[in-house]
Amino acid sequence: MAEGTLTTTIRKMVFKAEPYLPQVPKPKKKIPLPTRLLWCGIALLIYMIMGQTPLFGATAPQFDFLAFARVIFASQQGTLVELGIGPIVTAGLLMQLLRGSDILKFDFKKPEERGIFQTATKMVTYVVIVAESIVYAAAVYGPGVTDAYVLYVIIGQLMAASIIIMFLDELIQKGWGLGSGISLFIMAGVAQQILWSMFSPLPAGDGGMIGIIPYIVQSLTGSGDITNILFRSNQLPSIFGLFLTAGILLILVFTQGMKIEIPIVSTKYRGFSAVYPIKLMYVSNIPVILASALTANAVFIFQMLWANMNPRNNNFFMNFIAQFDPTSPNTPIGGIIYYITPPRGLDVAALDPMRAVGYVLFMIGIVVVFGRLWVELGGLSPKSAAQNLLDADVQIPGFRRSNKPVEALLNKYIPSVTIIGSMILGLLAGVSDVLGVFGSGIGILLMVDILINYYTQLVREQVEVVMPRLGALLGRK
Repeated sequence: MAEGTLTTTIRKMVFKAEPYLPQVPKPKKKIPLPTRLLWCGIALLIYMIMGQTPLFGATAPQFDFLAFARVIFASQQGTLVELGIGPIVTAGLLMQLLRGSDILKFDFKKPEERGIFQTATKMVTYVVIVAESIVYAAAVYGPGVTDAYVLYVIIGQLMAASIIIMFLDELIQKGWGLGSGISLFIMAGVAQQILWSMFSPLPAGDGGMIGIIPYIVQSLTGSGDITNILFRSNQLPSIFGLFLTAGILLILVFTQGMKIEIPIVSTKYRGFSAVYPIKLMYVSNIPVILASALTANAVFIFQMLWANMNPRNNNFFMNFIAQFDPTSPNTPIGGIIYYITPPRGLDVAALDPMRAVGYVLFMIGIVVVFGRLWVELGGLSPKSAAQNLLDADVQIPGFRRSNKPVEALLNKYIPSVTIIGSMILGLLAGVSDVLGVFGSGIGILLMVDILINYYTQLVREQVEVVMPRLGALLGRK
């Protein structure tokens, strides 16, 4: 590789910086599954405690600039997890995009190459943590701070909390836990929202309780309005939302199991045969995450521009892009932003059905675009998949062991399932957000995908415990 390329520069930086970077050591031997689950519980408990610990010196901001990304970033406003997993996700996506577009060239079949890439990602994460902490603290909490040192304290808290979250994720990923900390924190945040919508005993604006189960009990005992159970105003949890949430969960579980199976045989082990599954949800939830992150960033940027340039909605050019309600600055009331943010709840959607339809169509379109993009940049294209099969010492019966015929076969399926799967994901996410499912539509999509991945990992772990030789065959130690 020629000197002076970005990859070579990053290698040199990693070699110089790695001895000074604090890291979680890998376990010397494989830890039993119960112990790994215990470590997951400890990491999750720490994260949840941080999510209930307020930022020292911070006052309630006028805007919630991350309101549309709270589910994706597993964050809580005004707490130590204000930024959540945002810096980790941002740095990880940036590095994956650079590698997927061949700007960075690393051979992941070599452990040392994978290690360099992971260390480089960690270094980028530190940079993103510092940048996001400074910018966010200055933009959100800076206007309400009178003493400069208080702002420095808030920035320090955001940095320290984000670094702790990074280490919790690293702890789980390196084998002390199961899966990844990012997935665990997102799943816990969405599950918390769903449980809160179902069982919260706190009073709501309609005279009842927030949770739909306590509200039903309250209505049946005569102290509530039983006619308001099916649909509740002000986006409060309702029976309709409960059944809709259950229905979306069933649809997602069903579609996750739909796949095309291509038979494969091993060229290394005689008699070994299996199938190569191409799932309907081939691109998983990555396009939805990217689309949501893009929308959240657009809202964040234009909300800041509106607050500084158009707080009275009297600028013609800015009104075309974004208008917000001066009495409720997190509520868009016009411009492009109005149509790319969801009207959450039937009562809100009924006021402007065209906005609801426009948002659903926008979600379908943008998720399809990001789905196609991620297939190419994320190493999921027919060409990459064919090369991965050949590198795994397997072949498809009836096809020559070379890239072209295998790529031609995969090309019949992968582009089609990418578009169809992305359309289904965009439709489910859009409709769920408009109709008001518990935990938000995007949150439900993420939670189901994460739960299925955890179920698959648990089954694999149990199989390896029962049949340890299978683990050796799969290359596990």
